[in-house]
Amino acid sequence: MSNAIFLPGLSTLADSYDVILCDIWGVVHNGREAYVRSCDALMRFRRKGGTVVLVTNAPRPFPPILEQLERLKVPRETFDKMVTSGDVTLGFIEQRGNAPLYHIGPERDLAFFEILREQTGLNPPMVGLETADYVICTGLFHDERETPDDYAASFEIMKRRKLDFISANPDLVVHVGDKELYCAGALAHRYEEMGGRVFQAGKPFGPIYERALKLAAEVRGGPTDKSRVLAIGDALRTDIKGATDQGLDTLFVTQGIHRAELHPSGGRELGPFDVDAYKKMITAARLNPRAVMQELAW
Repeated sequence: MSNAIFLPGLSTLADSYDVILCDIWGVVHNGREAYVRSCDALMRFRRKGGTVVLVTNAPRPFPPILEQLERLKVPRETFDKMVTSGDVTLGFIEQRGNAPLYHIGPERDLAFFEILREQTGLNPPMVGLETADYVICTGLFHDERETPDDYAASFEIMKRRKLDFISANPDLVVHVGDKELYCAGALAHRYEEMGGRVFQAGKPFGPIYERALKLAAEVRGGPTDKSRVLAIGDALRTDIKGATDQGLDTLFVTQGIHRAELHPSGGRELGPFDVDAYKKMITAARLNPRAVMQELAW
């Protein structure tokens, strides 16, 4: 059973922390619009002297994500710095130099490779599966109509050729408004089940947290004790587990990816919070967030 605090607002805990590592999609916005109360809470935390680093499993490096936040009207004052799993993925590619790769992902993610060229000077050729040295996955080619089942033939070729699979986004699914779409993590999971070797760039894995804490240290002029860092997220498998594994306190936002289980309503509106479902969920996941809120607010 959870001993988490059900917070009326972030202000209840704010004085206990100097740094917040905050997820974006599901906490700060839903893919269509910013959550005004969430942005306000993070801005208030910063005004009190806190530092906010946004940490996201977005498969692209941070510049396009900054543009997306601007389009969604997330105030720039909401955060100090940002790190994406795409940023971490750049490091994985750098280690392989100009080895030919096969890219799985939508056309909009090709900006990733433009940023790679700008930041590193590398320009690895993108080739077919039969000649690639490894695979980079930033998502599904057509995430609004495809599922992992559509990639069975590609997985067979990858497995036969023993190709490494680098997932730029460990998330399994994401909500865009009221739609649920598969992410790169769902393909990585399927390939791993087949015995393929997978490298994950984002949460819940360590490299993205190391980078986030380094950015926070740059803002604050030195490292912050982990006991003074709070991680906020809506996904148990990535946000909460990843931060817990790093020894950080966590705040679990329930209106995001787990909303169907935790706020069942039978309709498009969120139903009341199901405490029993929550207890079963975190017991099964063997996780225990410090605090819980339906939505992030001050």
